Amino acid sequence: MKVLLVYPQYPDSFWSFKHALRFISKKAAVPPLGLITVSAMLPSNWQKKLVDMNVTPLRTVDILWADYIFISAMHIQKESVRDVIAECVKQGVKIVAGGPLFTQEHQNYPMVDHLVLNEAEITLPRFLKDLSEGHPESIYRTSEFPDITTTPVPDFHLLSRENYAFMNIQVSRGCPFACEFCEITSLLGHKVRMKSTEQILDELDALYELRWRGNVFIVDDNFIGNRNAIKYDLLPAMKAWMQGHNYPFNFNTEASINLADDPELLKLMAETGFTSVFVGIETPDENSLQECNKVQNKNRDLLHSVSKIQRAGLLVSGGFIVGFDNDSPTVFQKQIDFIQQSGIVSAMVGILNAPKNTKLYERLEAENRIVSEPTGSNTDLSLNFIPKMSPHELIAGYKRIIQEIYTTKPYYKRIRRLLLNYRPYNARPVRINLATLRAFMKSIFIIGVVNHGRGDYWRLILWTLFRRPKLMADAIEYTIYGYHYRTVYGLRNKN
Repeated sequence: MKVLLVYPQYPDSFWSFKHALRFISKKAAVPPLGLITVSAMLPSNWQKKLVDMNVTPLRTVDILWADYIFISAMHIQKESVRDVIAECVKQGVKIVAGGPLFTQEHQNYPMVDHLVLNEAEITLPRFLKDLSEGHPESIYRTSEFPDITTTPVPDFHLLSRENYAFMNIQVSRGCPFACEFCEITSLLGHKVRMKSTEQILDELDALYELRWRGNVFIVDDNFIGNRNAIKYDLLPAMKAWMQGHNYPFNFNTEASINLADDPELLKLMAETGFTSVFVGIETPDENSLQECNKVQNKNRDLLHSVSKIQRAGLLVSGGFIVGFDNDSPTVFQKQIDFIQQSGIVSAMVGILNAPKNTKLYERLEAENRIVSEPTGSNTDLSLNFIPKMSPHELIAGYKRIIQEIYTTKPYYKRIRRLLLNYRPYNARPVRINLATLRAFMKSIFIIGVVNHGRGDYWRLILWTLFRRPKLMADAIEYTIYGYHYRTVYGLRNKN
């Protein structure tokens, strides 16, 4: 059996980092972890190839080589998914589809031959058994959540690793919280299910043996969902592994804000090689936090919590949302002030949308306020529901936030705020390689010479040189991110 695993293309967006990746000669931020995990579950005697369309185009000859096309995608990849399916149908090659998009919207894809939905540890073996017996069904579903201690090491060897800025691994699935707008619990459940520590070390070994060095993103939606297991079992083992291998990786992940409440855990993460964490802040407005059931963010000084994480040696990126029912017109300035004061340089601000299979969607549907399917992007100015605030005021306020946090003057001011507060863990070796030097030279020419805001760029570089010289690499990295954000938001010609 010959299988072609296809990962559709992402549109240009905040998270694509398309314009930043060019500085380091990479084509994509992260590889398709779900597909290469599924690949490892397939029979060992099958022939397998991977086409990540964010790295290489999908050719007709690739499709015709395969007996089956396996495709997985998220909502934001819908447009590319349609193109891939149409071409496979045209060429007469059968399609097997799974992942978040198809699990939640399988009824929209009748042209797919076999839908293997939910988590593959349960549904894929059923499909493979039926396929081997000659009678595969059109759809496989489950309401169960599998034990992931049997999940194999992903097929990292299928990747053209030189094209990615990060490799990625998964430690756990599920989240103990129940935010109204979040689809994670409907897909993966409230109970946090973890791989064993031995599995994680095996995955690190696999990456190390493939000569990967650098960034590893742990894709968990909440890395500290099972805090005790992380703190007392996994992290000590990862720390020992990193020390024994001379710190070949930098880890990045996502976690809830209550990470700030545990200084021992923060210290251990920094010692293990974690350098940054994404936190869902959502809003500084207590009423809106109550509305969306973001209980972990309530009744705390969010600015102080962010500062504690930064001072422990972890850079913080954050997610922010406008458009809650309790949001008043003052929320836009509140968001701007919070972001600027926090030193959260990478602030992903989006307009609230209601994904299917969430409590938010159910509530709005009951109130007859759903008007369309979500696009999967909360930064494209789309609304799939009727907000309490006028849509015009909401979109105008959102645009003002973007303008006032991503034009060069406030953006570079926020970098300085971060660099003053950030205290990196110094035990890790600092590696300046040729790619880093090339990125710096490109940033000098593109951001420091050609583009608008070049004066602000040089003021930041000089300020860092005299005030925080050890953090120069971080400052340069953030100037490159800023170039990407200004490009995505159409602000490159604005200071």
